[in-house]
Amino acid sequence: MKPFLLTIGDRNLSSWSLRAWLAVVISGARFEEEVVRLDRPESRVKLAGRSPTVQVPVLRHGEIVVWDSLAICEYMADLHPEAHLWPEDVHRRACARAASAEMHSGFAALRRELPMNIAKRAASPSLSVEASADLARIIELLTECRTRYAGSGPYLFGSFSIADCMYAPVMTRFTTYGIALPEVLDCYRTMLYARPAMQRWIAAAAEEAREAVG
Repeated sequence: MKPFLLTIGDRNLSSWSLRAWLAVVISGARFEEEVVRLDRPESRVKLAGRSPTVQVPVLRHGEIVVWDSLAICEYMADLHPEAHLWPEDVHRRACARAASAEMHSGFAALRRELPMNIAKRAASPSLSVEASADLARIIELLTECRTRYAGSGPYLFGSFSIADCMYAPVMTRFTTYGIALPEVLDCYRTMLYARPAMQRWIAAAAEEAREAVG
């Protein structure tokens, strides 16, 4: 199989990069990783030669270029069905896809007002009406998933799936800003953080933050 090259942004700040990276790692595929720090003068020039949108993440696989996080997740699921990146049950898979698409296309106010910064710790800010609604919806959705599928495993739909990749960054936001969570989601976050891939990403994010302050 042709090699994969995944270009990502800052691990501490790039939520979309984390989503795609997790899916590639969990797929079991061998891949090369390239980090483009997004706060540098040369960043746009570098990305212009790699991504048609001049954004991260972008996956190159031979002549194929995939430039969207959810599309990258889907591509890895197609190439590596043995990784079970989507639930096998058709109804559960449909719900996992709907939840993933909801994150992909929504919650703009929450993402804007609680930007991902894994290494940071800050007091819970006052949220706008729109961001508060986003927060309530995420908590409602994830609580429903964990309650319904608790007997099948510790993740949103039982076993780890693309849905967990899509919601991993928002769980780090809740940690950063001290957002109170119901117990079921606090336990879910603990399980998510315990995954080796998440541990690797969080450690790299902390190193980036240390480098940034000199």
